[in-house]
Parts: sequence; C-alpha cells; structure tokens
Amino acid sequence: MSLVSRIASRTPHQVRSRALAKTLVYRTLMVLITVLVALLVTGDLAAALNIGLIANAIKTVTYYLHERAWDRISWGLAPAAGAE
Repeated sequence: MSLVSRIASRTPHQVRSRALAKTLVYRTLMVLITVLVALLVTGDLAAALNIGLIANAIKTVTYYLHERAWDRISWGLAPAAGAE
C-alpha cells in the first residue's frame, strides 16, 4: 500500500453520530466558558450570551468538519489487530 493510500484512507474509524456527540458535548463546555469569560470582561450578560453563542456556533461546525477530516486520515493510528 502506498504512503498516499495509507494517509488518505477513505474508511471512517467512527460513526458520524459519535463524532457529532463528541462535538456537541465539547462545544457545550466551550460555550459556558466563553460566556463566563465574556461576562467577566464586559459585565453585560446579553453581550456575553451573544458572544458565546455566535462564536461557538461557528466553532462547532468547524470542529465537526475537522474531526471528520481527521477520521479519514490513517497516519498515526495503530493498525487494527491482525492487519498488516
């Protein structure tokens, strides 16, 4: 198998629902942290919520796409048992 074939494997290693669940849990934590930091900086709850929700909506989509792209790259993964 060529290096390019091994790196750009088209076989996903996790189902999309798992990647989506991981994304949503992680981003929920990040929304809470962003809103808290924005609230501490601005002192304005409405502004903090807007900052937290808008920034993290964009980051959620970006993270999910990033996770799916990396799931198609076999570089750095240990081979499955019995595979060579």
